[in-house]
Amino acid sequence: MKQVKLMTGTANPELARKVAANLGVPLADVTVGRFSDGEIQVVVNESVRDCDVFIVQSLCRPANDNIMELLLLADALKRASAGRITAVIPYYAYGRQDRKVNPRDPISAKVLADIITTAGVNHVVVVDLHAKQVEGFFDIPVDHLEARPVLTDYFLRMGMGGEDTVVVSPDIGGVARARNFAKVLGSPIAIIDKRRPRPNVSEVMNIIGEVKGKRAIIIDDIIDTAGTIVNASRAIKEAGAVEVYTACTHPVFSGPAVERLSTAVKEGVIKEVVVTDTIPLQQEFEGVKVLSISAMLAEAIRRIHYGDSISQMFRF
Repeated sequence: MKQVKLMTGTANPELARKVAANLGVPLADVTVGRFSDGEIQVVVNESVRDCDVFIVQSLCRPANDNIMELLLLADALKRASAGRITAVIPYYAYGRQDRKVNPRDPISAKVLADIITTAGVNHVVVVDLHAKQVEGFFDIPVDHLEARPVLTDYFLRMGMGGEDTVVVSPDIGGVARARNFAKVLGSPIAIIDKRRPRPNVSEVMNIIGEVKGKRAIIIDDIIDTAGTIVNASRAIKEAGAVEVYTACTHPVFSGPAVERLSTAVKEGVIKEVVVTDTIPLQQEFEGVKVLSISAMLAEAIRRIHYGDSISQMFRF
Protein backbone atom coordinates (compact mmCIF):
# COMPACT_ATOMS: atom_id res chain seq x y z
CA MET A 1 0.00 0.00 0.00
CA LYS A 2 2.85 2.37 -0.86
CA GLN A 3 0.56 4.69 -2.80
CA VAL A 4 -1.88 5.05 0.11
CA LYS A 5 -1.90 8.23 2.17
CA LEU A 6 -3.90 8.26 5.39
CA MET A 7 -4.59 11.56 7.13
CA THR A 8 -6.86 13.09 9.73
CA GLY A 9 -8.10 16.37 11.11
CA THR A 10 -8.64 17.08 14.79
CA ALA A 11 -12.03 15.35 15.18
CA ASN A 12 -10.86 11.88 16.24
CA PRO A 13 -7.08 11.53 15.86
CA GLU A 14 -6.92 8.50 18.19
CA LEU A 15 -9.19 6.50 15.89
CA ALA A 16 -7.10 7.55 12.88
CA ARG A 17 -3.92 6.38 14.63
CA LYS A 18 -5.50 2.98 15.32
CA VAL A 19 -6.58 2.67 11.68
CA ALA A 20 -3.05 3.54 10.55
CA ALA A 21 -1.60 0.93 12.92
CA ASN A 22 -3.99 -1.72 11.54
CA LEU A 23 -2.97 -0.87 7.98
CA GLY A 24 0.73 -0.63 8.78
CA VAL A 25 1.02 2.82 7.21
CA PRO A 26 1.96 6.10 8.90
CA LEU A 27 -0.39 9.04 9.18
CA ALA A 28 0.49 11.72 6.64
CA ASP A 29 2.07 14.93 7.90
CA VAL A 30 -0.79 17.42 8.10
CA THR A 31 -1.02 20.63 10.12
CA VAL A 32 -4.45 21.82 11.22
CA GLY A 33 -4.47 25.11 13.08
CA ARG A 34 -6.43 28.26 13.69
CA PHE A 35 -5.80 31.84 12.65
CA SER A 36 -6.23 34.54 15.30
CA ASP A 37 -9.80 35.20 14.19
CA GLY A 38 -10.74 31.52 14.52
CA GLU A 39 -10.57 30.60 10.83
CA ILE A 40 -9.20 27.12 10.14
CA GLN A 41 -5.82 26.65 8.46
CA VAL A 42 -4.90 23.34 6.83
CA VAL A 43 -1.44 22.52 5.46
CA VAL A 44 -0.48 19.18 3.86
CA ASN A 45 3.27 18.85 4.44
CA GLU A 46 4.10 16.04 2.00
CA SER A 47 3.49 15.10 -1.62
CA VAL A 48 0.23 13.36 -2.46
CA ARG A 49 0.52 13.43 -6.26
CA ASP A 50 -1.31 10.46 -7.82
CA CYS A 51 -1.80 8.88 -4.38
CA ASP A 52 -4.89 7.12 -3.07
CA VAL A 53 -5.70 9.43 -0.13
CA PHE A 54 -8.05 8.59 2.74
CA ILE A 55 -9.17 11.31 5.17
CA VAL A 56 -10.43 9.88 8.47
CA GLN A 57 -12.63 12.62 9.89
CA SER A 58 -15.66 12.17 12.12
CA LEU A 59 -18.11 15.06 11.85
CA CYS A 60 -18.87 15.11 15.56
CA ARG A 61 -18.90 18.00 18.00
CA PRO A 62 -17.84 20.72 17.16
CA ALA A 63 -19.52 19.58 13.93
CA ASN A 64 -19.15 22.74 11.88
CA ASP A 65 -15.41 23.03 12.61
CA ASN A 66 -14.83 19.38 11.78
CA ILE A 67 -16.82 19.69 8.56
CA MET A 68 -14.72 22.69 7.54
CA GLU A 69 -11.48 20.80 8.27
CA LEU A 70 -12.66 17.97 5.99
CA LEU A 71 -13.59 20.37 3.19
CA LEU A 72 -10.29 22.23 3.37
CA LEU A 73 -8.29 19.00 3.43
CA ALA A 74 -10.19 17.74 0.38
CA ASP A 75 -9.60 20.98 -1.50
CA ALA A 76 -5.90 21.00 -0.62
CA LEU A 77 -5.55 17.41 -1.85
CA LYS A 78 -7.45 18.13 -5.06
CA ARG A 79 -5.17 21.09 -5.82
CA ALA A 80 -2.12 18.93 -5.01
CA SER A 81 -3.08 16.40 -7.74
CA ALA A 82 -4.09 13.51 -5.47
CA GLY A 83 -5.14 10.48 -7.49
CA ARG A 84 -8.32 9.74 -5.53
CA ILE A 85 -9.73 11.36 -2.38
CA THR A 86 -11.84 9.21 -0.07
CA ALA A 87 -13.54 10.75 2.95
CA VAL A 88 -13.86 8.16 5.73
CA ILE A 89 -16.61 9.64 7.92
CA PRO A 90 -17.35 7.42 10.95
CA TYR A 91 -20.07 9.83 12.13
CA TYR A 92 -22.00 11.84 9.54
CA ALA A 93 -23.28 15.13 10.95
CA TYR A 94 -26.76 16.44 10.09
CA GLY A 95 -27.74 12.87 9.19
CA ARG A 96 -30.98 13.13 11.18
CA GLN A 97 -32.12 16.07 9.06
CA ASP A 98 -32.83 13.87 6.06
CA ARG A 99 -36.30 15.12 5.05
CA LYS A 100 -38.66 18.07 5.33
CA VAL A 101 -40.74 17.88 8.50
CA ASN A 102 -42.15 21.40 8.16
CA PRO A 103 -42.97 23.26 4.90
CA ARG A 104 -39.84 25.44 4.84
CA ASP A 105 -37.27 23.10 6.41
CA PRO A 106 -33.88 22.52 4.76
CA ILE A 107 -32.72 18.98 4.02
CA SER A 108 -29.41 19.51 5.80
CA ALA A 109 -28.01 16.04 5.12
CA LYS A 110 -28.33 16.70 1.38
CA VAL A 111 -26.70 20.14 1.67
CA LEU A 112 -23.70 18.60 3.43
CA ALA A 113 -23.43 15.84 0.82
CA ASP A 114 -23.34 18.46 -1.97
CA ILE A 115 -20.66 20.49 -0.20
CA ILE A 116 -18.43 17.46 0.38
CA THR A 117 -18.70 16.47 -3.28
CA THR A 118 -17.98 20.01 -4.48
CA ALA A 119 -14.87 20.20 -2.28
CA GLY A 120 -13.30 17.43 -4.36
CA VAL A 121 -14.07 14.18 -2.54
CA ASN A 122 -14.35 11.26 -4.99
CA HIS A 123 -15.58 8.54 -2.64
CA VAL A 124 -17.24 8.44 0.78
CA VAL A 125 -17.18 5.81 3.52
CA VAL A 126 -19.72 6.17 6.34
CA VAL A 127 -20.73 4.08 9.34
CA ASP A 128 -24.35 3.44 10.35
CA LEU A 129 -26.16 6.40 8.84
CA HIS A 130 -29.29 7.36 10.75
CA ALA A 131 -31.27 7.09 7.51
CA LYS A 132 -30.02 4.94 4.64
CA GLN A 133 -31.51 7.28 2.04
CA VAL A 134 -28.68 9.73 2.83
CA GLU A 135 -26.50 7.49 0.61
CA GLY A 136 -28.59 8.69 -2.33
CA PHE A 137 -27.86 12.33 -1.53
CA PHE A 138 -24.34 11.87 -2.89
CA ASP A 139 -23.50 11.87 -6.60
CA ILE A 140 -20.31 9.91 -5.89
CA PRO A 141 -19.79 6.32 -4.66
CA VAL A 142 -20.72 5.69 -1.01
CA ASP A 143 -19.74 2.64 1.04
CA HIS A 144 -22.06 2.26 4.03
CA LEU A 145 -20.39 0.22 6.78
CA GLU A 146 -22.09 -1.34 9.80
CA ALA A 147 -20.77 -1.51 13.34
CA ARG A 148 -22.91 -4.61 13.85
CA PRO A 149 -19.97 -7.08 13.60
CA VAL A 150 -18.04 -5.21 16.30
CA LEU A 151 -20.99 -4.98 18.69
CA THR A 152 -22.35 -8.50 18.18
CA ASP A 153 -18.89 -10.01 18.56
CA TYR A 154 -18.60 -8.35 21.96
CA PHE A 155 -21.91 -9.75 23.21
CA LEU A 156 -21.21 -13.21 21.81
CA ARG A 157 -17.86 -13.25 23.62
CA MET A 158 -19.78 -12.43 26.82
CA GLY A 159 -21.85 -15.57 26.30
CA MET A 160 -25.02 -13.74 25.31
CA GLY A 161 -27.38 -14.92 22.60
CA GLY A 162 -30.03 -17.53 21.99
CA GLU A 163 -33.44 -17.57 23.62
CA ASP A 164 -32.11 -16.28 26.94
CA THR A 165 -31.30 -12.92 25.29
CA VAL A 166 -33.71 -10.46 23.72
CA VAL A 167 -32.72 -7.62 21.38
CA VAL A 168 -34.87 -4.54 21.88
CA SER A 169 -35.59 -1.72 19.44
CA PRO A 170 -36.20 1.55 21.34
CA ASP A 171 -38.74 2.66 18.71
CA ILE A 172 -40.63 1.43 15.66
CA GLY A 173 -38.08 2.99 13.28
CA GLY A 174 -35.25 0.82 14.61
CA VAL A 175 -36.97 -2.55 14.15
CA ALA A 176 -34.92 -3.53 11.08
CA ARG A 177 -31.69 -2.73 12.95
CA ALA A 178 -32.78 -4.81 15.95
CA ARG A 179 -33.87 -7.70 13.74
CA ASN A 180 -30.51 -7.80 11.92
CA PHE A 181 -28.68 -7.62 15.25
CA ALA A 182 -30.82 -10.42 16.68
CA LYS A 183 -30.16 -12.66 13.66
CA VAL A 184 -26.46 -12.76 14.50
CA LEU A 185 -27.17 -13.58 18.16
CA GLY A 186 -29.92 -16.04 17.32
CA SER A 187 -32.26 -14.20 19.68
CA PRO A 188 -35.84 -12.90 19.59
CA ILE A 189 -36.66 -9.20 19.43
CA ALA A 190 -38.91 -6.81 21.33
CA ILE A 191 -40.08 -3.32 20.45
CA ILE A 192 -40.67 -0.24 22.58
CA ASP A 193 -43.81 1.60 21.49
CA LYS A 194 -43.34 5.18 22.65
CA ARG A 195 -44.81 8.62 22.22
CA ARG A 196 -42.58 11.69 21.81
CA PRO A 197 -44.41 14.81 23.05
CA ARG A 198 -41.64 17.17 21.92
CA PRO A 199 -38.08 16.95 20.48
CA ASN A 200 -35.56 15.09 22.67
CA VAL A 201 -38.32 14.06 25.09
CA SER A 202 -39.75 10.54 24.91
CA GLU A 203 -42.32 8.66 26.96
CA VAL A 204 -42.39 4.87 26.98
CA MET A 205 -45.88 3.54 26.37
CA ASN A 206 -45.74 -0.22 25.80
CA ILE A 207 -43.38 -3.17 25.27
CA ILE A 208 -44.15 -5.46 22.36
CA GLY A 209 -42.51 -8.84 22.96
CA GLU A 210 -41.33 -10.95 25.89
CA VAL A 211 -38.50 -9.64 28.07
CA LYS A 212 -39.26 -11.25 31.44
CA GLY A 213 -36.40 -13.42 32.70
CA LYS A 214 -34.15 -12.48 29.77
CA ARG A 215 -30.98 -10.45 29.33
CA ALA A 216 -31.99 -7.50 27.18
CA ILE A 217 -29.86 -5.55 24.70
CA ILE A 218 -31.32 -2.22 23.58
CA ILE A 219 -29.69 -1.39 20.24
CA ASP A 220 -29.74 2.00 18.51
CA ASP A 221 -27.56 3.90 16.06
CA ILE A 222 -27.24 7.06 18.18
CA ILE A 223 -27.53 7.89 21.85
CA ASP A 224 -27.98 11.66 22.04
CA THR A 225 -29.55 12.98 25.25
CA ALA A 226 -30.16 9.37 26.44
CA GLY A 227 -33.78 10.05 27.39
CA THR A 228 -35.15 7.32 25.12
CA ILE A 229 -32.57 4.72 26.16
CA VAL A 230 -32.92 5.32 29.90
CA ASN A 231 -36.73 5.32 29.79
CA ALA A 232 -36.71 2.14 27.71
CA SER A 233 -34.23 0.50 30.10
CA ARG A 234 -36.42 1.29 33.11
CA ALA A 235 -39.50 -0.07 31.38
CA ILE A 236 -37.73 -3.29 30.39
CA LYS A 237 -36.27 -3.75 33.87
CA GLU A 238 -39.71 -3.21 35.43
CA ALA A 239 -41.12 -5.77 32.97
CA GLY A 240 -38.87 -8.42 34.49
CA ALA A 241 -35.64 -8.42 32.46
CA VAL A 242 -32.70 -9.92 34.38
CA GLU A 243 -30.15 -7.46 32.98
CA VAL A 244 -30.36 -4.55 30.56
CA TYR A 245 -27.51 -3.59 28.25
CA THR A 246 -27.63 -0.60 25.95
CA ALA A 247 -25.59 -0.48 22.75
CA CYS A 248 -25.11 2.11 20.03
CA THR A 249 -22.70 3.01 17.26
CA HIS A 250 -22.48 6.77 17.83
CA PRO A 251 -22.18 8.06 21.44
CA VAL A 252 -23.19 11.67 20.80
CA PHE A 253 -23.93 12.07 24.55
CA SER A 254 -25.16 15.67 24.48
CA GLY A 255 -26.82 17.63 27.29
CA PRO A 256 -27.70 15.47 30.30
CA ALA A 257 -26.79 12.15 28.61
CA VAL A 258 -23.79 11.22 30.75
CA GLU A 259 -25.59 12.09 33.98
CA ARG A 260 -28.66 10.09 32.95
CA LEU A 261 -26.67 7.04 31.89
CA SER A 262 -24.31 7.03 34.86
CA THR A 263 -27.27 7.38 37.23
CA ALA A 264 -29.05 4.47 35.53
CA VAL A 265 -25.91 2.33 35.86
CA LYS A 266 -25.49 3.21 39.54
CA GLU A 267 -29.15 2.40 40.22
CA GLY A 268 -28.76 -0.99 38.52
CA VAL A 269 -31.21 -0.15 35.73
CA ILE A 270 -28.51 -0.51 33.07
CA LYS A 271 -25.78 -3.12 33.41
CA GLU A 272 -23.47 -1.67 30.75
CA VAL A 273 -23.46 1.01 28.04
CA VAL A 274 -21.63 -0.39 25.00
CA VAL A 275 -20.53 2.10 22.32
CA THR A 276 -17.96 2.40 19.54
CA ASP A 277 -15.26 5.01 19.03
CA THR A 278 -16.79 6.75 15.99
CA ILE A 279 -17.04 9.72 18.37
CA PRO A 280 -14.46 10.27 21.13
CA LEU A 281 -16.06 10.37 24.56
CA GLN A 282 -15.93 13.79 26.19
CA GLN A 283 -16.39 12.18 29.59
CA GLU A 284 -16.10 8.53 30.59
CA PHE A 285 -18.19 7.07 33.40
CA GLU A 286 -18.61 3.81 35.27
CA GLY A 287 -20.40 1.22 33.16
CA VAL A 288 -19.43 2.50 29.72
CA LYS A 289 -17.56 0.15 27.37
CA VAL A 290 -15.92 1.55 24.22
CA LEU A 291 -15.26 -0.84 21.32
CA SER A 292 -13.00 0.23 18.46
CA ILE A 293 -14.09 0.09 14.82
CA SER A 294 -10.52 0.79 13.67
CA ALA A 295 -9.90 -2.74 12.36
CA MET A 296 -13.13 -2.60 10.35
CA LEU A 297 -12.24 0.80 8.85
CA ALA A 298 -8.75 -0.42 8.05
CA GLU A 299 -10.12 -3.47 6.24
CA ALA A 300 -12.55 -1.29 4.29
CA ILE A 301 -9.72 1.03 3.24
CA ARG A 302 -7.59 -1.91 2.17
CA ARG A 303 -10.44 -3.36 0.09
CA ILE A 304 -11.21 0.00 -1.52
CA HIS A 305 -7.56 0.50 -2.42
CA TYR A 306 -7.23 -2.93 -4.03
CA GLY A 307 -10.68 -2.91 -5.61
CA ASP A 308 -12.08 -5.75 -3.49
CA SER A 309 -15.69 -6.18 -2.37
CA ILE A 310 -16.87 -4.28 0.71
CA SER A 311 -20.13 -6.21 1.02
CA GLN A 312 -18.18 -9.42 1.73
CA MET A 313 -17.27 -7.90 5.10
CA PHE A 314 -20.89 -8.09 6.21
CA ARG A 315 -21.91 -11.59 5.20
CA PHE A 316 -22.71 -13.13 8.57
